[in-house]
Amino acid sequence: MREFLMVLLTAAIVTYLATTLVRRLALKVGAMTAVRDRDVHTVPIPRLGGVAMLVGFAAAVLVGRELPYHGQLFAGSPQLWGVLAAASIITLLGAIDDVRELDWLTKLAGQVIAGGVMAFFGVQLVSLPIGGVTYLPEPVMVTLTILVVVVSTNAVNFIDGLDGLAAGVVLISASAFFGWCYLVSSSFDPPNVFSLATFISAALIGVCLGFLPHNFHPARLFMGDAGALLLGLLLAAATISMTGQVEPSSSAGIASAATAILLPVLIPVAILALPFLDILLAVLRRTRAGQSPWKPDRGHLHHRMLDIGHSHRRAVILLYLWSGLIAAGTVSFAYLPAWVSAIGIVCLLVLAIALTWRTAPESSDPPPDRARGRGQASGRAS
Repeated sequence: MREFLMVLLTAAIVTYLATTLVRRLALKVGAMTAVRDRDVHTVPIPRLGGVAMLVGFAAAVLVGRELPYHGQLFAGSPQLWGVLAAASIITLLGAIDDVRELDWLTKLAGQVIAGGVMAFFGVQLVSLPIGGVTYLPEPVMVTLTILVVVVSTNAVNFIDGLDGLAAGVVLISASAFFGWCYLVSSSFDPPNVFSLATFISAALIGVCLGFLPHNFHPARLFMGDAGALLLGLLLAAATISMTGQVEPSSSAGIASAATAILLPVLIPVAILALPFLDILLAVLRRTRAGQSPWKPDRGHLHHRMLDIGHSHRRAVILLYLWSGLIAAGTVSFAYLPAWVSAIGIVCLLVLAIALTWRTAPESSDPPPDRARGRGQASGRAS
């Protein structure tokens, strides 16, 4: 566990320090989030926070290479270098979009290229835990790998609409996924918790922790597309590298054989359930209104939380609660009796619903003059 802490702390400290420098860079190159009708901030705010996140992740990779156990991930395998290369590509794509907006087709092409680079370096789906273990032709698996990257990156970008929201949700998701990967890997024969999935998850936790102090309301810097796309890609890399490694027929350490079969499929979906739900609702809402599914609007989950009457910070914390409830609740079925998990989830669900529909009498947000209009995590959510 000490090596994981080293990776996490390296990513957190470097990201925290780099964010200050990146903010100056954003101001110099004019990477600013303009104020739009659907936004909550009132003055332009610098973005490009994803560049600092990439620096933090790269530092964690370099440190991990020198560690006794994590260093074995680099021995004869280029996978982590492939993830770093893909992360660099997608961060560059997002950074260019943050400075000079790109059209949707160019961004999609960049996401496909990043996913293809990961697959080229061996980070790809090799099997699907469906009906036991299902192997498909390699071109199909590569296509599915790229699809996972595209969906994950856009899911995080969709949820990126309030200060600290995307970074916090990804932090919760990565923490839940790390816990699951660590416990499952410890039941392998022989046990091996130092996997690609656990390394990426630990580094991702550190990146989010290092960025959040700069990004929580009132934010001084937005992560921009550079950050949202990077976080989505790293989540995808962690889930892709783990999916197919868990043998469903083996229920060692798992509460039941049924959960052993279902969890490898459900966990990756559950950790991004909130962004996925936001995408689904947005597509349905816009299609029903006769608009393009990708036409930006002010109907996202975070907008609705504000419309209910929650303050900025309270809305973000409540969405953290919902994200944690889904992610941790799903993971709990692996190691607790089903009835215990179900009771715990129901209790938390009742609490989450009650808190969501109960608005505070006064906002806890700083006054506009103190917040200086800083009010959205990236200003880029579609």
